Amino acid sequence: MQRIKRALKRFFIMQESGVLVLTVLFIIIVATRNKVFLSQANILNVLRASGFTLITTAGMTLVLIAGGLDLSVGSVLALGGVTCAMALDAGLPVFLCILIGIMSGALVGVFNAVVVVKIGIPPLMVTLGTQYVARGFCIGLTKGVPIFPLPQAFQNIEQQNLIWKIPNIVIIALVLSLIAFVAMKYTTFGRNVYAVGGNAEAARISGVNIHKVYYSVYIITGALAGLTGVLMASRLGSGQATAGTGYELTVIAAAVIGGTSTFGGIGSVAGSALGALFMQIMGNSLTVMKIDVYWQNVAVGTILLLAVIMDQYRRTTLLRSGV
Repeated sequence: MQRIKRALKRFFIMQESGVLVLTVLFIIIVATRNKVFLSQANILNVLRASGFTLITTAGMTLVLIAGGLDLSVGSVLALGGVTCAMALDAGLPVFLCILIGIMSGALVGVFNAVVVVKIGIPPLMVTLGTQYVARGFCIGLTKGVPIFPLPQAFQNIEQQNLIWKIPNIVIIALVLSLIAFVAMKYTTFGRNVYAVGGNAEAARISGVNIHKVYYSVYIITGALAGLTGVLMASRLGSGQATAGTGYELTVIAAAVIGGTSTFGGIGSVAGSALGALFMQIMGNSLTVMKIDVYWQNVAVGTILLLAVIMDQYRRTTLLRSGV
């Protein structure tokens, strides 16, 4: 009995326990309301959607832990898909086109980092600006017309499954998330990111190159958003300027629901992975229960607000207790 109590205590003090319990309860409630929710086809749809969310959420987690913010990821996703599709349309090799899509996202990350670090403009304003700039580039390059058809070899990257019926996007997302998890938990880079987010000035005095940390997290996030756009283009079979609209809200919500603090210094990739899964389960369940898409946006916004409020409450409680 004592072992069980100790195990339960360790579980509930885990940072990820809250979102895990919430996800399980949500699945049980929805499954009792609609049996279609637990069908194999629907589960695979949820996993696929979670994979697209998780890749960029892993990067967003790093940015938030470092004390930053990136509102441009939705537009960067579209930019990655459009530039990759344009390169494919020009007849370039598939691997090179994928690299172009990823690099376009990384370049936006470089720009965000330069303006935040060198000029000192708050990340909120910088990334809000690049959100519009990147989206404008997508629309300008495509004239609002999807780029298709794309080579079948490129479409097969996401549309075909290598392992049983598990979508490739899920495998890619899990591998990238595992790399991010290990980097944040067991490397100097991860410790530096937490240090900068916890107290940037103290980290600087301790010898941490805070500018290098900021550059790293923004570039990684931009590259991952670009990669997500490439994989989305592979899934859809076209590069679309409107792809990723509202994506930044989902990604930020997933990270915050997973326990990542909007104030920096607190969070985990594992929690964000659960947050990404929860966001897609919630969206899918609302669709299965035939809730209007507009009300779905209300639900996502409400969940994000509640998560931020809880984050503020948790932070205030810790400060008052002197932790």
